[in-house]
Amino acid sequence: MPPLFTIRKFTAHASPLGLLARHVSTVRLEGLEVHIPPRDESADQQAKIRQETEKRPPRFVVDEVIADGTTLTTIPRQPSKEPLRFDIQHLRLLGGGPLDAMKFDAALMNAKPPGEIRSTGKFGPWDRADPGGTPVFGKYTFRDADLSVFTGIAGKLSSDGEYHGSLANIEVAGTTDVPDFRLTIAGNPIHLTTQFHAVVDGTDGDTQLQPVTGQFGHTSLTAQGSVEGKPGQQGKTVSLDVVVKSGRLEDMLLLAMKGKPVMSGAVHFQTKLVIPPGNVDVAKKVTLDGEMTMDSATFSKLNVQEKVNELSHRGEGKPEESPEDTAASELKGQFKVADGVIRLTGFSFSVPGVSVALNGTYSLLNREMDFRGTASLSAKVSQTTTGWKSLLLKAVDPIFKRKNVGAEIPIRITGTPDNLRFGL
Repeated sequence: MPPLFTIRKFTAHASPLGLLARHVSTVRLEGLEVHIPPRDESADQQAKIRQETEKRPPRFVVDEVIADGTTLTTIPRQPSKEPLRFDIQHLRLLGGGPLDAMKFDAALMNAKPPGEIRSTGKFGPWDRADPGGTPVFGKYTFRDADLSVFTGIAGKLSSDGEYHGSLANIEVAGTTDVPDFRLTIAGNPIHLTTQFHAVVDGTDGDTQLQPVTGQFGHTSLTAQGSVEGKPGQQGKTVSLDVVVKSGRLEDMLLLAMKGKPVMSGAVHFQTKLVIPPGNVDVAKKVTLDGEMTMDSATFSKLNVQEKVNELSHRGEGKPEESPEDTAASELKGQFKVADGVIRLTGFSFSVPGVSVALNGTYSLLNREMDFRGTASLSAKVSQTTTGWKSLLLKAVDPIFKRKNVGAEIPIRITGTPDNLRFGL
């Protein structure tokens, strides 16, 4: 283990009378490095610690400690994990001694995402038996954190909150605000806000989120899980259970797809989200595994919605109905996301007169889709059109006949949201 404290230069100021009273007005520490070791649980070490802590330290008071340029490093309990290091540019400790808590005022630059953290609160008294158990509580502000250092996302984050606990176990409650959050794969900025409660292991930075609630557009979500490092792996893995109970489909599409959302409607989903560490675009490394339901969905592009309306009317056996009569769609099914590709299984899409069962893929990278399945119609095939075509199709009605009524047709949907192609 490295030494608990190292100081390059120490300067103290006190009056003669103050020294007699064990009162120091100012202490300046230059090049202070603090290493917080993990607690040694062995019986011999605990006995030694108890013996040492029974010796009361001499009583004294320091009005102010100036320790700009301090480095605080907490050493995790698991040797395979990386220590957590804080480079504190500005640090003031006010009014305390070896048995007292001291007020503090600190400023430091967060490494990733880069941004300034300012914090005030109380620290101590120092726990000699277990330095990681030293109490700490206070408030913080985090400003102008540049999220673009994480490949695949962008935006400027601000956060405010409060915390309490010990150096090794800190509970944090706060809020975040990103007015221009975006996935670079889509490029559409959204205003993202969150409220969170978290428990942070100060020795390695592992965090339990319990929970996080977020809002963007007219959509709210709830997530809980962890941000943890794994032995032998640099960086941390985000693992969350995410639930959207009453969201808007257009908000989700605005976040994930380029251009204006192609559909709108209510959406409900739950998923397991995992983002491993690494300098890889978020869209390529994120994995999702969940299920969703969409209600009253309509297409924003007129030509696509008219095709859906026409499909509905033909499925009902009313091919002469106007395609301008909007048919709302219902969708539900399971989805998985990996390597930038959405895979849908057991997915169903329905409009009045037609129910479609689909399996297939959609690429987040090039927006290409390839879905295959069956379309179940309320009407017979010959009833989906008029005139001589209807007469000719009567011959194939038995081929596509369903058990009860209507027809069942194998279909394929390909292309991009801007150029959908429907076919047999």
